[in-house]
Parts: sequence; structure tokens; C-alpha cells
Amino acid sequence: MILRGERQGDEAAIRAVTAAAFTGKPYSDQTEPQIIERLRVAGALDLSLVAEDGGEVIGHVAFSLVEIEDGATGWYGLGPVSVHPDRQSEGIGSALIRRGPADLAGLGASGCVLVGSPKFYPRFGFRHCRELVYPGLPVEYFMVLLLRGEMPSGIVRFHPAFYGNAA
Repeated sequence: MILRGERQGDEAAIRAVTAAAFTGKPYSDQTEPQIIERLRVAGALDLSLVAEDGGEVIGHVAFSLVEIEDGATGWYGLGPVSVHPDRQSEGIGSALIRRGPADLAGLGASGCVLVGSPKFYPRFGFRHCRELVYPGLPVEYFMVLLLRGEMPSGIVRFHPAFYGNAA
């Protein structure tokens, strides 16, 4: 397996693996493939990594800039992250989640936020933070990873693509 940046021509495979990964998941509204496409169309898919095995895309993770109420810059949202159901529990998602923040740090990013399982993401250094807030969600499901600098404060808003448009 190799991890690499998304290349032209990967779009259909990313859509397929993302759709398959979220099918039947009770926490999903099945819009994850559309979120990635809206980010791509808006030019807001700032970091897009795939896991490839034997020439086939088997996993994907997306990163896009977020807005923070205090005006802090260089913060990204992680997600969606997906692994084909036939390849889950092999560490592929973990590898993508580790690689993404490392690549962001290399680009000078300040930090990363996500909405996800408080049982899964702390192993990658993500934690709940009182300073950053994502309204409408139980606090334990919104986590941050500080990469450099000071922790900002305020409400966090993901790119509009997450809310049904790409504007």
C-alpha cells in the first residue's frame, strides 16, 4: 500500500470508496461523496490523500480550511475519511489520519479539527478543547490537534461544502 496525494483521474475511485465506506452507517447521512466533490469544485480540497494498493484506491482523507471566530488562520478540518469496507481494520484509515496532519505541518498549518469518535481519534493526538466550539454537537465529538503556535478560541465553521453548497 502507498499513500499519495490525489491525482487527476482519482475522482471516481474516491467517490466510490467514500460511498461504500459510509453505506449503512447510522451516523452518516450519505452525503460524504458530495461533500468531497463540492470541496473539489470550490477549489477548497486543500489536501486530498489516497491509499492505493495494486493500483486501486482503497482509502481517502480530505482536508479543507476552516474559519475560526477569533480570525486564526492556518487551521484545517479533517474529513471525510474513508476506507473501502473490504479493507477496513487493516490500519489504512489510521495511516491516512497520521499522514494528513504531518503533511499539513510541513505546509505551515497551525492545527486541525474534526468531528468524530472520542474513542478513536485521541490515539492520533486529537483532543477536546474548551477554547474551540462547534455548535450543535456534543462537545466530546469535536476535537483538535494543535500543530504550532497558540490555541485559538471561538466558534469553528467548516467550509460551506459541508452544509450543502460550495459557495
